[in-house]
Amino acid sequence: MKVIKFEEYGGPDVLQFVEAEKPDPAATEAIIEVKAIGINYADTARREGKYVVPTELPYIPGSEVAGVIVEVGKNVDKFKVGDRVVALIGSAGYAEYAAVDHSVLTEVPEGVDFDQAVALPLQGLSAYHILKTMGRLEKGETVLIHAAAGGVGAIAVQLAKIFGAEKIIATASTEEKLFHAQKMGATHLVNYTEEGWVDKVKAITDGKGVDLALEMVGGEVFNKTIKCLAPFGRLVIFGAASGEQATFNPGQLMRKNQSVIGFFLPQIMRYPELFQRSFGELLAYMKSGELILTIGGTYPLAEAAKAHQSLQGRKTIGKLVLKP
Repeated sequence: MKVIKFEEYGGPDVLQFVEAEKPDPAATEAIIEVKAIGINYADTARREGKYVVPTELPYIPGSEVAGVIVEVGKNVDKFKVGDRVVALIGSAGYAEYAAVDHSVLTEVPEGVDFDQAVALPLQGLSAYHILKTMGRLEKGETVLIHAAAGGVGAIAVQLAKIFGAEKIIATASTEEKLFHAQKMGATHLVNYTEEGWVDKVKAITDGKGVDLALEMVGGEVFNKTIKCLAPFGRLVIFGAASGEQATFNPGQLMRKNQSVIGFFLPQIMRYPELFQRSFGELLAYMKSGELILTIGGTYPLAEAAKAHQSLQGRKTIGKLVLKP
């Protein structure tokens, strides 16, 4: 089978399109013929050697796959050959076939295509738990969502509305992206590349600030976002897409009882009940039409490097997908 792997850290050019052995299923695994692969900022961070946890080389990236089961291990009884499934896995998703433990498999509902299905696990679960589990968003609160036209952002805007946020302030770098966030349910729009965007957020909230902020840009954006928080406000950090790590004085949080909270999805996955319940809710929102998954572009597996360039160039809207 064909896979994408890298043997050294670096830019998109280190990604190699090569032959590899097709996996055999362990007792609790199913082999999926992959039809769609989700692309995430975590993949680019892995490639650059900047991920939250070490990335051992050589490495096959990819944590989201959707496709059709072609083989099952002897202890797999809830799934069978021919089932349409989606899964969130640790690695090795950039491939034509993937071995996946049955415990993380979810059936793809009728009427949902593989591209849509693969857009849900990582970014949908991230948006859900950033808002609800870590951010403790309550009905009537105000939320600030950066990169609101991206994969996590576009879902977070919709979930914030579902969860009852009164004001949803979306930021993005272009008018096109802001318009998309508005279509997803944002009530207020701010271009964070323009001077004075912090003052605009304050004006929207009548000077109070936001109850919850979602931040994954890093650097200067992180420090400016803290200035947007209301008393008792929470900032959830879940990445640093700019590549810049922010520094700040924790003591500044004391004056207004504010919080900075870290989020890392693999920790959620350690609690199966929490994972399954939240993923079930997301699927229900998708089936009902309350949650719309935007596919920003599809690329052949062989063009993974081009897809990474597009993602890191911040020129995309919605989810990027690889097709074997």
